[in-house]
Amino acid sequence: MKKTFLFLQVLLLLFISSKSIFAQSNNSSDWYEYIHQTTEEKYKQIVEWRRHLHENPELSNREFETAEMVAEHLRSLGIEVETEVAHTGVVGILKGGKPGPVVGLRADMDALPVKERVDIPFASEAMSEYQGEQVPVMHACGHDTHVAMLMGVAEILADRKEHLPGTVKFIYQPAEEGAPPGEEGGGKLMVEEGVLTNPDVDVIFGQHISAQTPVGHINYRPGGIMAASNRFSIEVKGVQTHGSTPWSGVDPIVTSAKIIDGLQTIISRRTELTKEAAVITVGIIRSGVRNNIIPEEAYLEGTIRTLDTEMQEKLFAQMHETVDLIAKSMGAEAELTIYEGYPVTYNDPQLTEKMATTIERVAGSEYAHVIDPITGAEDFSFFQREVPGFYFFTGGMPADMDPADAAPHHTPDFYIEEVGMKTGVKALANLTIDYMMMNQE
Repeated sequence: MKKTFLFLQVLLLLFISSKSIFAQSNNSSDWYEYIHQTTEEKYKQIVEWRRHLHENPELSNREFETAEMVAEHLRSLGIEVETEVAHTGVVGILKGGKPGPVVGLRADMDALPVKERVDIPFASEAMSEYQGEQVPVMHACGHDTHVAMLMGVAEILADRKEHLPGTVKFIYQPAEEGAPPGEEGGGKLMVEEGVLTNPDVDVIFGQHISAQTPVGHINYRPGGIMAASNRFSIEVKGVQTHGSTPWSGVDPIVTSAKIIDGLQTIISRRTELTKEAAVITVGIIRSGVRNNIIPEEAYLEGTIRTLDTEMQEKLFAQMHETVDLIAKSMGAEAELTIYEGYPVTYNDPQLTEKMATTIERVAGSEYAHVIDPITGAEDFSFFQREVPGFYFFTGGMPADMDPADAAPHHTPDFYIEEVGMKTGVKALANLTIDYMMMNQE
């Protein structure tokens, strides 16, 4: 009888112990401590990955070695891997041991045709072909840190996948900076190829390192955080004549000057800027071959930035009207073409409200900031157009530096303080766990 009683006691203790372990593995605070400690332990490896990527940058749709490195890493973690998505993209699927939602995590991989000037041991000396020319290549926007951070998140979550209440889809995206002329690419092509399906992604999170934001800080915003971006071109046709007798022709250069002034007046006098910011910039104007010849044609090209879709439609209509009427008033003809670009990077307000608690916990409430919108653009917006998404900025500037002294993105002096990656890794991993905990099946 005693033996039977002792046996039952042992079974009861084992049952209680197993229940305790199960409860602990599904406890939020247990996950938070695990993510914090593991990020600190893996930080050195994350830095090594980032430095390797920084020394070996690749341009848009040419991220072959980067993709191979990512795919090999994911496979080593037992993650299901698909390659050559949207040319060079990599997608990894980590199925947790428990049912739950599907969370997408995205990092962009491409570099820029920029010559690095930063004096660091792992500075890029890479060269590549861009629009038919050999150019220097540099990770001048921090995409190398994005890849390294997401590789770290993949390892942290894969090491504990049996306790993961859901599925994670790791999306390593090519060509965020734009596909080469004549090619498709980026987030738009990934969406078209079904990256958000099979399994269907419920939400998606993404981040961008910021060279003007101090290390440890996180910036975010509900609604539009980054602008829609559209390229436009204008072909102006006049009548060629001798430069000494302008009245005998129609000057496309003067007409172009009037058009540029008219476009700026749309912003300064016809756009409700208290509602949202908007920008029209002419960045290219080409015309003429000789100083004493009024040419027949002029060509203009520029960019439009908007943060509101209704304002965007109104702006497009006003641009067509302005270009056409100014050209006619000068006796010329002009054709405006507005090309499809990136949509507004739009943080789903309800999702942002839920995940703000996570951001404040990771960074600390005094280091988590709701910011004004930014007129830069991001093709993370294509993912957000399909599923609710949350995009934020992680600090990468030395804590003691004045933001006014920090080199902007896309410049030769662009610099990232690597310790900022710790915050980015912790943020993505915690956002994933918190969302899964909120939506367990």
